[in-house]
Amino acid sequence: MRVISGEWRGRKLFAPEGGQTRPTADRTRETLFSMLASRLGSFEDLRVADLFAGSGALGLEALSRGAAHCLFAEQDAAAIRALRRNIANLHAQSRSDVRATSVMALGSSKSPLDLVVMDPPYGTGAGQVALDKLNRLGWIGPATWVSIETGRDEDVSVRGFEREAQRDVGKARLSILRPADRD
Repeated sequence: MRVISGEWRGRKLFAPEGGQTRPTADRTRETLFSMLASRLGSFEDLRVADLFAGSGALGLEALSRGAAHCLFAEQDAAAIRALRRNIANLHAQSRSDVRATSVMALGSSKSPLDLVVMDPPYGTGAGQVALDKLNRLGWIGPATWVSIETGRDEDVSVRGFEREAQRDVGKARLSILRPADRD
């Protein structure tokens, strides 16, 4: 696993030990960030959350491309060790906030994020449940972009959100969502 583009392009990322976490494949990550770049234009100065973070590959990719800050939420101990190791190896501590907790345990946010990327366990619907809750807690604003990676056979539907794009890559399905009311 490597960072695809930006400041840390080509730098190695460490995956968690054991089989609890399924890291997003480089090809899938490259497709996702291409989809996001065509919509966002630039990642410069974005505030990002990488939820169900695992190794942190998605959030670190956003930081490498210029995001100002990333909140990482992960509850698996091996994944947290790999995540912290990746952040340290890239010297990204000042731009990172690691929360060793379930995404569902995150409290209210003082202000919405620009981008939320989620790679929950396939087949659980956890990303959709988390998005609904985070929307109610102020993490999502009218301009927030949301990405949820699921298994290829899963459909993503969250009340109050429109699907902007969907693409299947290998065993994964990438869904890009926006709040339905962006006025």
